[in-house]
Amino acid sequence: MQTQSTGKVYLVGAGPGDPGLITLKGIECLKAADVVIYDYLASPQLLGYVSPKAESIYVGKKGGDHTLPQQEINQLILEKARSGLIVTRLKGGDPFIFGRGGEEAELLIEHGIPVEIVPGVTSAVAAPAYAGIPLTHRDYTATVAFVTGHEDPTKAESKIDWPSLAQGIGTLVFFMGVKNLPNIVGNLMKYGKPEHTPVALIQWGTTYRQKTVTGTLATIVDAVRESGIGSPSIIVVGEVVGLRNKLKWFEDRPLMGKTVVVTRAREQASDLVFQLSGLGANCIEFPVITISPPEDWTEMDRAIDNLPTYDWLIFTSVNGVKFFFDRLFEKGLDSRRLGRIQTAVIGPATAEKLLGYGVKSDIAPESFRAESIIEAFSNQPVAGKRILLPRAREARSILPEELTRMGAQVDDIAAYHTHSTRQDAGHLISLLENHQVDIITFTSSSTVQNFLAMLPPDRIHALLDSVTLASIGPITTATAEKKGLTVHVTASVYTIPGLCQAIVDHGGNS
Repeated sequence: MQTQSTGKVYLVGAGPGDPGLITLKGIECLKAADVVIYDYLASPQLLGYVSPKAESIYVGKKGGDHTLPQQEINQLILEKARSGLIVTRLKGGDPFIFGRGGEEAELLIEHGIPVEIVPGVTSAVAAPAYAGIPLTHRDYTATVAFVTGHEDPTKAESKIDWPSLAQGIGTLVFFMGVKNLPNIVGNLMKYGKPEHTPVALIQWGTTYRQKTVTGTLATIVDAVRESGIGSPSIIVVGEVVGLRNKLKWFEDRPLMGKTVVVTRAREQASDLVFQLSGLGANCIEFPVITISPPEDWTEMDRAIDNLPTYDWLIFTSVNGVKFFFDRLFEKGLDSRRLGRIQTAVIGPATAEKLLGYGVKSDIAPESFRAESIIEAFSNQPVAGKRILLPRAREARSILPEELTRMGAQVDDIAAYHTHSTRQDAGHLISLLENHQVDIITFTSSSTVQNFLAMLPPDRIHALLDSVTLASIGPITTATAEKKGLTVHVTASVYTIPGLCQAIVDHGGNS
């Protein structure tokens, strides 16, 4: 993907809404772009793949409200490419299925601009799949048709062959047809489709907002009106719709429709976001802390140089493991430097991280708190032993104090720092004001403290009044309560999976 003097355009299908459904090639095109021109239905999360140096231009079309008319979009793409830039045109679904990608490609080719088409998962396939509706099934039908539902019902002639659709196709999928639903239903029944034929409308397919309404040709118009379902929606007509009762899976997830704010550091948020999203939640990443190496490595370097003199190496977090070994490797050393040193960790995630470097922990208490390490060492002869403790500079003092009281010589060395982030909380405050946040998660005391520092002090309780606050463990909960907050969920297992399960147990959809 090299920039040429004439530029180049990639017409990329973004998929129907779930950002995980974009192709690997689509992601490569986003990363390579000098300019990204994107639609309303393309997930905003996909812009995270775009270079900070690239220009992103929104040209979405929403229910007839066009930021730019199609003709102007075509000209914009052409102008950017003519200036020698790599342009990624990101379109919802697939660019060649009712996406007007063919028109854009024609214009570009006419002007000698190189074009590549990167197909996307079309909503016609994805939305029914996420609603538990297979478009074909050997017991029901072997034929399927994709049809635009956006025709003007006042036109003298229709380009749609209604008799063939009504009598010759097993499954029909209509795009953009909510406003014309009565016309669609009427034509199908007029030309022979039985009125008892099952119908489903799927709104916001593959997203946390997905909603499905079912009925028959005779009842679906009233059912849609009563449900309030609107655009964007896919309409599915056919006997396969009846399989939804058996196969639906996406909308039954326990956190479906819940919006969860993740305050964890961006470097660590992916695991929590992945698990919550898998449970159906809409995750908003709002990192209130950032993690960085210490300003001065002198103490850590001295400890690494003297590693053979230590008896124990204790890690209290994944970050401690990472920064310690990063520094070890930078000094040209590896895990063999640990030699006979015994290791202890807090929590299974820390143990797993350590094992990734080829070191199995000698002590891994079942409880994931500093106090658990102290209890474990009560059975160890630590008097006179040297212990290296690489951890956050801001960590609690209880662990080194208690180990010292037990007679150990403890070197408590900063392996990393946690800092409060500097970001605009305006968007989050707006969401809280409009009651669009259901849950806020805290994974450490520092996330509590820094989150509160970003809110107006005199409005904290009003903003959080209707929000469920979820904590990873009792220490984090205690910090929140000292700040005057009411914590509704405290995980009994102090891990990311434990936090997710506690949230589901507290208020998941039954």
